[in-house]
Amino acid sequence: MEAQARGLLETEPLQGRDEDAAASADFSRVLSEEEREELKAELVQLEEEITTLRQVLSAKERHLVEIRQKLGVSLMNELKQNFSRSWHDMQTTAAYRRTQETLSHAGQKATAAFSTVGTAISRRLGDMSYSIRHSISMPAMRNSPTFKSFEGRIETTVTSFKEPASCSPKINRLSEF
Repeated sequence: MEAQARGLLETEPLQGRDEDAAASADFSRVLSEEEREELKAELVQLEEEITTLRQVLSAKERHLVEIRQKLGVSLMNELKQNFSRSWHDMQTTAAYRRTQETLSHAGQKATAAFSTVGTAISRRLGDMSYSIRHSISMPAMRNSPTFKSFEGRIETTVTSFKEPASCSPKINRLSEF
């Protein structure tokens, strides 16, 4: 009887084959009336312990919520802290640092390229303004197709800025305020 009682109190989890054997076994014929009463008493005790543990856990969770409220820690604050911690952890990874360095290098190259393009455009515009100033005194240059095309584009652009009807609906809506 001690061996059987000790077997019931073992803390090792059942293996798959043990569970199958236990499920298919009919213990009602093997157990004596005394053993059956002991098992029923143990079952009642376990159920009471589980109920008590659930009550204790519930009380501790309520206490946890109260402490968080007193400290001003809300779910949103916890999410923010977790996000900040995760963001910091991600920034310290080697992959993030390499990507950041690569993008920084690409940005520097793009800036240099835009600067070069900007310099070339401003030089061209400077040359153009020189030719425009001199073209006023030179009717032949003023009548050239290039000058006429440029002059037409400037007039169209200036006209479109002056006329509110040609603006996009978003800009018209903004001017109503």
